[in-house]
Amino acid sequence: MRKNYVYCGCLLLLTVSGYAQGNGPGTRGARAAALGNASVTLSDVWAIGNNVAGLGQLSAPAVGVYAENRYLLSALNTVALAAAVPLGKVENATASRGVVGFEAERFGGKLYSEQRVGAGYGYRGGPVSIGARVDMLQVSIEGLGSKRAVAVSLGGQAELVPKRLVFGAYLYNLNQAKLAEYQQERVPTVLKAGLSYRPTAKVMLNVETEKEVEQSADFKAGLEYRVINALALRAGLRTLTQETTGGVGFRAGALQIDYAAAWHAALGLSQHLGISLAFNGKQP
Repeated sequence: MRKNYVYCGCLLLLTVSGYAQGNGPGTRGARAAALGNASVTLSDVWAIGNNVAGLGQLSAPAVGVYAENRYLLSALNTVALAAAVPLGKVENATASRGVVGFEAERFGGKLYSEQRVGAGYGYRGGPVSIGARVDMLQVSIEGLGSKRAVAVSLGGQAELVPKRLVFGAYLYNLNQAKLAEYQQERVPTVLKAGLSYRPTAKVMLNVETEKEVEQSADFKAGLEYRVINALALRAGLRTLTQETTGGVGFRAGALQIDYAAAWHAALGLSQHLGISLAFNGKQP
């Protein structure tokens, strides 16, 4: 039993240091992971977690699965499933009544785990997209039980220069949900904001800052180069976790397969794999 508590304590320390999930917004999709998680301006199916406003730009139903392994430790695995469905007629690649999205995610192992089930809605009106999401969060520690909380998040995206410069912002857990009475333990409240510059259809440069109330700001940057329509190369960095990232993406019509790797000087290698499918349409 003592070994279990020591193990859980180590995981909690990782959480506080920003290396584990910590029930924060986390990383969604291997594409975002390869870009250093500079993802607040992205608009694929994983916008359900990266910035729910991005859902509003989807024009076809889509599903995605995602798996992450941190530092080659099975206790730090994450698996997630996401789905998005446009509502109403789709005109000019925009759903007239917006897009709804759903996500289920699990992080951790037998001794310590975090679960998340969320639903979101995104709507695009002209160059501006807005969105909202509600999460049911649960933290479980073997021998100590589980705690649950509900978190509400809001997001927005705007094309400052059509198809060239995009601004995105996302406020996660604006209601400051409480997990436990002891020391007023709360789910992290996180604000992300960033820009995406797309000089051509082949190149995308993202820069982003993320600030959690009780941590230093994290600066993130990512570059994507689409060599051909079917192949994309990506690279990125994060200052708070001191990670460098890279990855590739393969596209075949409605199917998208992404792989990413992240390197931390002290903790080592993390790997990410994502697969998504857009029905009756092509990947964005």
